[in-house]
Amino acid sequence: MTGTDRDLPPRAGKPIRLESVTRRWGETTAVDGLSIHIPEGSFTALLGPSGCGKSTTLRMIAGLETVSEGRVLVGGEDVTGRPSSKRDLSMVFQSYALFPHLSVAENIVFGLKVRRVGRADREARLARVADLLGLSPLLDRKPGQLSGGQQQRVALGRAIIGEKPICLMDEPLSNLDAKLRHEMRVEIRALQKQLGFTMVYVTHDQVEAITMADQVVLLNAGRLEQAAPPRALYEKPASPFAARFVGTPPMNLFPASAFGRLAGAPAHQLGIRPEAMHLEKGGPLTASVWALEYLGADILADCVAGETVFQVRLPTTGAVVPGQSIDLGFENGALHVFDGQTGRRRDDLVSEFGAQLRS
Repeated sequence: MTGTDRDLPPRAGKPIRLESVTRRWGETTAVDGLSIHIPEGSFTALLGPSGCGKSTTLRMIAGLETVSEGRVLVGGEDVTGRPSSKRDLSMVFQSYALFPHLSVAENIVFGLKVRRVGRADREARLARVADLLGLSPLLDRKPGQLSGGQQQRVALGRAIIGEKPICLMDEPLSNLDAKLRHEMRVEIRALQKQLGFTMVYVTHDQVEAITMADQVVLLNAGRLEQAAPPRALYEKPASPFAARFVGTPPMNLFPASAFGRLAGAPAHQLGIRPEAMHLEKGGPLTASVWALEYLGADILADCVAGETVFQVRLPTTGAVVPGQSIDLGFENGALHVFDGQTGRRRDDLVSEFGAQLRS
């Protein structure tokens, strides 16, 4: 984005609240009793695997999907029964949905024309948006003459020119290559901060979610798994699913019985991230190395302890070889405990288990 003295002025976003929202199709429940709060002016990512209900949730916020139970509130007002056109929001879809026969300028102002915004106002807004997104030299081109990133900017321009307080995005970068996705992540986040609207962004890519969002709403099979800032989601996952979904490589999960010193402990699960483990003679976990991946500055060792396969990120200088038996340690603060029955996080057991592992 370029940005000039004709930038769009900051505008206040609106808060969004979902209260026990459910969406069913016959016997199928896509979203099940979802309650979340999206603060005004914030960037919230709806994250989760394919089929978890994140796009359905976004479409219920947009008014494109009927709510079976519960309420959707925007700016404190119940909009559950309102059509999309009455919810004061804009949306960017996975397919950019540009009109191929219209120019860039015509695509951007199309919504304003439909709403019968005056020509002078349309042209002034178009100039500001085009400057903001670096599209000024491209206004006379057709979408087919643009790159993927340029087409994405046009879709963004069409969304923000309406100056709505809420912008919804449904996997808008999935059609771009890795380098361009990174560039567009930076641009979209900067745009949201500059203009101050409330952003709800659907993605299955954890990198997009944790690098862009103020709040990540992690969904699993239509239910809320955890809603938290990215750092909290990584450092204190609420469940084994959250622990494994966020982080690359994912967190290692062990039955308590994998540690000889915890053999008598209940059937809880212990989580330790690969980067938090290190070689330690006489450490609490003994494992066998069966494969290595060289990553340059470090190596990723695939290991097995008992029946548990897991990974450890180690410095290249401390070389290990396949077939080698190694002892591993970790700081107590790196230990995560999940209840064997409920699956929920048990911070109250971390100190106790950590002390037993060090005894």
